[in-house]
Amino acid sequence: MRVIVGITGASGAVYGVALLRTLSSLGHEVHCTISGYGWKVLEHECGLGEEDIHPLTTILHPIHDITASIASGSFKADAMCVVPCSMRTLAAIANGLADNLLCRAADVMLKERRNLVLAVRETPLSSVHLENMLRLARVGVGIVPACPAFYHQPTTIDDLVTAYTGRLLDCLGIDNELVSRWQGGI
Repeated sequence: MRVIVGITGASGAVYGVALLRTLSSLGHEVHCTISGYGWKVLEHECGLGEEDIHPLTTILHPIHDITASIASGSFKADAMCVVPCSMRTLAAIANGLADNLLCRAADVMLKERRNLVLAVRETPLSSVHLENMLRLARVGVGIVPACPAFYHQPTTIDDLVTAYTGRLLDCLGIDNELVSRWQGGI
């Protein structure tokens, strides 16, 4: 599959890195763009810079390059995930504000009716946040809050991140074995 990954400045950069690593290891074509604050959070939370992220992508697009391939509807991306998705980026996407490459690529996914998944990361949520999520959910965007599950009995942070990454892959339509599938009963 051809997948676009956007990383914003919300906390939870570890989720974006895990998704990039997994997509790359599965052999998918990965196009990535990262906001200015996204780079700062990657450095702060994960100790990672461009030299660490670039090998996990097919193409790492600069956030302000509106001429990049992913800015066009003629670019046939199968899916896009913004992980983590800040409330600023959520609002921009919900209101058609394509003021950088990440938001433009998401806007293209919307207009072309392709799979767009937003791993929103904020708490608590205001009514404005919820209204923006509802607006996007109504047009088919997957809203996947970055919150961990515990039914698989995780013992490490990596267990939590892996399970959430598996759920993102499910939402993107990518088969994976990262998620412990519920078998019923307790």
